[in-house]
Amino acid sequence: MKKMLILCLLLSTFLSACVHARTPKDMTKFNEVKPSSILVVPVVNESVEVTAPDFFLSTVSIPLAERGYYVFPVNLVKRILEDEGLSDASLVKSAPSGKICKLFGADSVLYVTIKDWNAQYMVLSTTVNVKLNYIIKDCKSGEILWEHDQAMKYVPQNTNTGNIIGNLVVMAVNAAMTKAAPNYVPLARQANALAFYPVGVGIPLGPYATPVN
Repeated sequence: MKKMLILCLLLSTFLSACVHARTPKDMTKFNEVKPSSILVVPVVNESVEVTAPDFFLSTVSIPLAERGYYVFPVNLVKRILEDEGLSDASLVKSAPSGKICKLFGADSVLYVTIKDWNAQYMVLSTTVNVKLNYIIKDCKSGEILWEHDQAMKYVPQNTNTGNIIGNLVVMAVNAAMTKAAPNYVPLARQANALAFYPVGVGIPLGPYATPVN
C-alpha cells in the first residue's frame, strides 16, 4: 500500500517523469543470485554540479532498504574506500566488483552515474533536470543483475494573478528563484522510486522485505 501511494503521488504532482517504456526486465540472473545486501559505492558524476553525488547519496539508502535489502552506510563506505586509495568514483566503478565487495562482505554492488543534474533557465521558466543510470552487479561474478535509466524534470507551477503583466512577473520571479536554488533532492527521490519499485521493472523484493498483510 505504501509503495502504491508513492507512485500515485508521483503522478499527481507537477513533476513530470521522462520514463522509458515499462517493458518488463529479464530478472533471471537477479533471481538466481538472490542478493541480500547492496553496497552503494560513490557516484560517478558526469554533470557540472560538484555537489550532485553527495546530494544523491542521501536519497538512495531508504528505497533499497524498503525493497528488503541490507544497505551498507553510504558515508562509511565512502570513507573506507578513500582509505583504500579509491577516492575517485570512476576508479571504483572500473575496479573489479569482487575487490570492492570483499572489503565489506557484500553480495551485490550498486553503481550510479549522474548523467544530468542541472537547472535550465529561460527567463520565464526554469526546468530542473535529473538523469541517472543505475547498475547492480553480482559481487562474485561481476555480472550485471539489473540496469535502469531514469530521467526526471520539474517546472515550478505559476499562480494566475488574473493580470497578464502580473502573470509574467510571477513567472519571471519563480524562474529566477528556481534557478538560484534548484532543489534536486525531491527529483532524485522520485527517480529512485520509479527505478526501484515498479513490479517487473524495478528490483525484486529482497529477503528483508516486510510481508504484505
